[in-house]
Parts: sequence; C-alpha cells; structure tokens
Amino acid sequence: METVSIKLVKSLIGSKVNQLETAKTLQLRKIGDVSVQPNNAATQGKIRVLAHLIEVTAGGAQA
Repeated sequence: METVSIKLVKSLIGSKVNQLETAKTLQLRKIGDVSVQPNNAATQGKIRVLAHLIEVTAGGAQA
C-alpha cells in the first residue's frame, strides 16, 4: 500500500477549529511531528485542509 509522510512545519496557533481537529486526527501536535498515512481519498482531503501548515512527501517508513 502506498503511503505519504506528513510533517507539520508551521504552528497551529490561530488555526480554525476544523484545522486543529484535522491535525489531531493526523497525530500532528507540534512543529516537527511526522505522521505516515495511507495515500487514499480521506488522507488527501485532510492534506488539503492543512496544506499551508504541512509538508508532504511520498512514501515513508512502515509503522
């Protein structure tokens, strides 16, 4: 299964409630946190919500 690695690179301070909840579901709490998620439609939607706060790379270590 393909995965994507998502890294929080900007602060969540001042973010909207939906952005905070989305970051929480991706297990991103502080700058530098990295989450490996399956590359599917649900994950792509979450990436779209947080696009200005995160850095996404293809692949990632299997958890």
